[in-house]
Amino acid sequence: GSWRLGNGNGSVVVRGEVPGCVHTALHRRGLIQDPYYRFNDVMYRWISLDNWTYSRTFKTPFDVRKWQKVNLVFEGVDTVAQILINNITLGRTDNMFNRYSFDITSVIKEVNFVEVRFLSAVSYAAEQSRCHKAYSIPPACPPPVQKGECHANFIRKEQCSFSWDWGPSFPTQGIWKDVRIEAYNHYHLIYFSLTSFFVKSARQWSLEIESIFDVVSSKPIAGLVTVNIPKLQTQQTFSVKLQPGEGSVVLLVNINKVRSSTVEAWWPNGHGKQTGYNMTTTFIMEAGYQIEKFSKAYFRTVELVQEPIPGSPGLSFYFRINGRPIFIKGSNWIPADSFQDRVTYDTLWLLLKSAADANMNALRVWGGGVYEQDEFYDICDELGIMIWQDFMFACALYPTDQNYLESVRAEVSHQVRRLKSHPSIILWSGNNENEAAIASNWFSIPYADREVYIKDYVMLYVKNIQEIVLTEDKSRPFIASSPTNGLESVKEGWLSQNPYDTHYGDTHFYDYSSDCWNWTVYPKTRFASEYGFQSWPSFSTIEKVSSTEDWSYTSNFSLHRQHHENGNDQMLQQIGHHFKLPQSTDPIKKFKDMIYLTQVMQAQCIKTETEFYRFSQSEIIKGEGHTMGALYWQLNDIWQAPSWASLEYGGKWKLLHYFAQNFFAPLLPVAYEDKGVLHIYGVSDLHVDHKLTLRVIVHAWSSLEPVCTLAKDGVTVKAQSAVPIYKESINDLLERCRNCTRRSCVITFCLVGKGGLQSPTNHHFLSSLKDAVGLEKTQLSASVSQRDDVYIFVLQTTGIAPFVSLDVGNIKGRFSDNGFLMTKKKKVVVFYPWEPTSVEELEKSLTLTSLMDVV
Repeated sequence: GSWRLGNGNGSVVVRGEVPGCVHTALHRRGLIQDPYYRFNDVMYRWISLDNWTYSRTFKTPFDVRKWQKVNLVFEGVDTVAQILINNITLGRTDNMFNRYSFDITSVIKEVNFVEVRFLSAVSYAAEQSRCHKAYSIPPACPPPVQKGECHANFIRKEQCSFSWDWGPSFPTQGIWKDVRIEAYNHYHLIYFSLTSFFVKSARQWSLEIESIFDVVSSKPIAGLVTVNIPKLQTQQTFSVKLQPGEGSVVLLVNINKVRSSTVEAWWPNGHGKQTGYNMTTTFIMEAGYQIEKFSKAYFRTVELVQEPIPGSPGLSFYFRINGRPIFIKGSNWIPADSFQDRVTYDTLWLLLKSAADANMNALRVWGGGVYEQDEFYDICDELGIMIWQDFMFACALYPTDQNYLESVRAEVSHQVRRLKSHPSIILWSGNNENEAAIASNWFSIPYADREVYIKDYVMLYVKNIQEIVLTEDKSRPFIASSPTNGLESVKEGWLSQNPYDTHYGDTHFYDYSSDCWNWTVYPKTRFASEYGFQSWPSFSTIEKVSSTEDWSYTSNFSLHRQHHENGNDQMLQQIGHHFKLPQSTDPIKKFKDMIYLTQVMQAQCIKTETEFYRFSQSEIIKGEGHTMGALYWQLNDIWQAPSWASLEYGGKWKLLHYFAQNFFAPLLPVAYEDKGVLHIYGVSDLHVDHKLTLRVIVHAWSSLEPVCTLAKDGVTVKAQSAVPIYKESINDLLERCRNCTRRSCVITFCLVGKGGLQSPTNHHFLSSLKDAVGLEKTQLSASVSQRDDVYIFVLQTTGIAPFVSLDVGNIKGRFSDNGFLMTKKKKVVVFYPWEPTSVEELEKSLTLTSLMDVV
């Protein structure tokens, strides 16, 4: 509810909502502007440097004397605070990711005064670093371009809240999750989790149900537990005994033999249903009340397969779900807001549904943010989005003193207990890039001092985090870092020579200077868990947090929002490889053209790279290949700024996200050129082979009439693989399609089968578009009409138009397709609104842009 919130010297006092934080409270009360507006991240630095206190009185809604135990429970405190009730200190908090429970049995009264006295996270981190005298723990501070705070690695708090290369520095203070009073006698259920196993020998599913209790009585409590899954005709009763203190009960429920064969497993998006079974667990103990727990039971197995591959040194690295190898398609997730209290169920649903709608089946929850809220994982369970879950350590070395390790151990066991029931989580990963940081010596550590950091690394991720994870959860794999060489890293003492080795584990790959259309620069890796290019968000997104003088690519604002060194220039350089840069004399038009080109460039770059990873899944070339995962960096944005994201802050789809819908399609033809020869592969995630027709059409830029068409029938595209289905030298092709040169023509192609089975239409450029011959500015027009709850846009063009983009400004929703190459006179695009709108509003807001509109 509403608490009193005051700063250190009492000069600012406001009402603050809980859950919440200082920044949102001040903003709601009108004391500050939108923290994301223009340069406010720097202007409002004072907020996180002050020490704030939350306080309130509350009446106890029950008779205190009737209960053996009363607790004050905080699901999450951000971060360093002293907790008092009725002026008695209950304890301190120093870990945002931990749950804190304080025994207030002896101090609670009828009317109580509770206080949470925060200490600035920035000054706490600095102090912790100062006290760590034996040796320094780098990095001390973020690069200046990030405008951030120092020593984030010394505080167990969202690491990117001290700034990142895509986000602002807002080191919040607040009670960021629920806070409540619990009163009970005898015993109380704290954690309840279930994990499924398939027992191969018995060909039977079983469920492991773990319940952790706080047992108040001084002697064990006996009783019965009944587990009932009606749909599977499975009911079992167990007699249990709870030991005093933290009593835990582990039950193994075997699913009815007859039913085990008909159990519907949980499958990733695109591979089957996400079936869950309602389950009731009833605890009837000799003392006290009975507890009834309703939950969903999911059945799925996961294996991370690391085995030798014929013809290739090293080991494979891929996931098998329910015994089936799955190619992982998706992206990386960062916090959806600097202020977690603003992240609602709707925010999460929109972003995650957009991922599923783009044919993604997985996301990596990156280790510099937060362990996401329960609803996040519930939605992933429902949509079939697999989660690679990092622990919250990123791009830094970390201390390993006793207090720090104890805090981390509590954090890890709490998070694993909280999350392990989710079938969507398929992997625990210890950290982001910290193995690489030591191996590649990011922090210039003298060779003589390496040992101490290696020892710390093993101590933290192996002896503490891994040990707890494997004790708490035997149902899914654990890796220590990403990128890593997997079992090879383990063999080399958890720190491999080169964690980026393509023959083992996963890789992160970034290259902004090479031409991104050139597939030969990409690593033919086992698993691409990070790769990306930046772009700017739409003008409508930027407009909300800027003013007129900001609207140029080189404004102070544009520089201020770019937190990646030389990022804006790198985008220009990458665009310059293939496109003409905007020359308009109208500054706003020029800015909008720049934004459009950055999005076109980003979409085309990541398309090229992702298609390379997909067509590499079934082959080994010079000892490399069998790529089984493509997670680009990054899915979403934390604020309105240039970044690697495909979804803008607020959820709007960039052109990249529309491209992802195609390059992650379950059935896709992919083309690349090698030594003057065009190769087309058929890539399939479908579970059966298909006989299809490959259509290859060559268009001249100057005409809507195709120059020549080729249909190859009886093409077999194999289930869950990538196979070559067509090759022809470009010279032969140009010979065959007379009147064509590399500069004057473009190739499009698609796969068509029976019963409406069809791939998206893909394209292959034969030259840079800046060199294209015959490409003219065309007249684009659209008519809009309503059909049920969607809107139909009928587009018309007078000539071929590359990268046709529809933008309806601030109207929330998405199109069925966008950024496409228009090769026919007419095209129908559907708009799916996320909020009520009208034909008039859409017509008024619509801008149509294609490449030739950029001048």
